[in-house]
Amino acid sequence: MQVSGKTILLTGGTDGIGRQLAGQLKAKGATVIVTGRTPERINAAKAAGFEVIKADLSSRDGVDAILDAVKGRPIDILINNAGLGSDHDFREAEPDLNDNDRCITANLNAPIHLITRLMPVLKSRPEAMIVNVTSGLAIAPRSGGPIYCATKAGLRSYTMALRHQLRGTGVHVLEALPPVVETKLTAGRGGKKKMPASECAAQILDAIETNADEANVGMTKLLRIAESISPALARKIMINF
Repeated sequence: MQVSGKTILLTGGTDGIGRQLAGQLKAKGATVIVTGRTPERINAAKAAGFEVIKADLSSRDGVDAILDAVKGRPIDILINNAGLGSDHDFREAEPDLNDNDRCITANLNAPIHLITRLMPVLKSRPEAMIVNVTSGLAIAPRSGGPIYCATKAGLRSYTMALRHQLRGTGVHVLEALPPVVETKLTAGRGGKKKMPASECAAQILDAIETNADEANVGMTKLLRIAESISPALARKIMINF
C-alpha cells in the first residue's frame, strides 16, 4: 500500500516503536493521528507536528475518546501499537490483578473494540489496512511475563482469524511481530540484544508498503524458523528469556 496521502490512526504513537513509525509514515506523506497518555510526550508529539489524541487504552474511556476524536474522519490505516506490560510472577510477589486487567484491556480488548467500531469506515475506503502489533512472545511465551504474552498471543489469533474473514474486501490485515526493542517497556531486559525502535519501525513500514500478511521483525524471523521446525524448541528457547 502506498502510504502517501493516507490518513493513519496510530495508537501509542508518542514513544518507542510508535513514535518512530509515526515519523517515518509522516516522512512518506501520510497524515498521522497518534494517541498517547503522558503529557510530556503528547506535547513533544504536537511540537513535531502530529495531531495527538490523549487516551489511556487501559480503560473503555480511552477507546471512546479516540473514536469521538476521529468521528467522521476518513481513516485508511488503523495501527494498533499501544501496549502495556504487567508483572505476574509468583516467584517474585503476589500479582496485582487490577494491573493485569489494565494490561489485558490495553493490549487485547482495546484493539478489538477499535477494529470493530472503525470497520464501517475502513470498509468505505478505496483501500484500507489494519496493522496489529503483537510480539515474538505471541509465538512462544517467557515465564516472567505470562499476562503480556497471553494478550499478544490472543491478539495474534484474533488477527489471523480476522484476516481470513476480510478476504475479498478492501481491508488488508497485517500482523507485526517485533523482538525485544529498545523502549521504556523493555528497560532492564534484553541487554545488547535489543533492536533500535527506528529499525523496528522501518521493517513494519516496509511490510505495510508491500501488503505483507506478517512482519517478522529482526530476531523474530529466527524464532519463526525454530517454531516451523519444532514448536517445542521455540517454547524451550523463549520460556526463560
